[in-house]
Amino acid sequence: MPFYLQGLAIGLAYVAPIGMQNLFVINSALTQSRRRALLTALIVVCFDVPLAFACYFGIGALVERFVWLQMAVLLAGGGIVLWIGVGLLREKPSLSQNVNMDIPLSKVAVKALVVTWCNPQAIIDGTMLYGSFRIGNPGAAGAQLILGSATASFLWFFGVTVLISCFSARFSDKILRTINVICGCVMLLYGLKLMVQFFQML
Repeated sequence: MPFYLQGLAIGLAYVAPIGMQNLFVINSALTQSRRRALLTALIVVCFDVPLAFACYFGIGALVERFVWLQMAVLLAGGGIVLWIGVGLLREKPSLSQNVNMDIPLSKVAVKALVVTWCNPQAIIDGTMLYGSFRIGNPGAAGAQLILGSATASFLWFFGVTVLISCFSARFSDKILRTINVICGCVMLLYGLKLMVQFFQML
């Protein structure tokens, strides 16, 4: 599979699980006009993509210099990604976690910033995932992967917003559960790949 498409698949699996960002976007799509919901999705993407790039070019650039650190990140990253995958398979997300979206766009931006950049779990997971990206796929391959992952953010948040605004009456907890199961399976496969790369370096 081309590196860009691999990045797209992993990016979707990373961003799609129903966490704080998604509940924020989903509640906007369920309660606001489509135009307002799309603006909210754009704001979230504008915070989400820089976070992915920061994780990739930050820890990713550092670990390239030290083999021992590469192995540590591959081991820890593989373990964390596997843990995320198992968690997604077990989790039962719910739409009941309502968020008040009747606020000015400036406050929407502040909330989007908080749910993206002030979420320690997202930063840790992103750092390990994208750091592992860079180690396992150096050079142009890694650049294509992170570009695919950034594209996934645009496709997911805008796609979810449009779909939910069009079919809000049919959107349910069961659909959220299905999304998480699919993403959990993708994460498990990628986590296993990282662990294989670690053992190959031993």
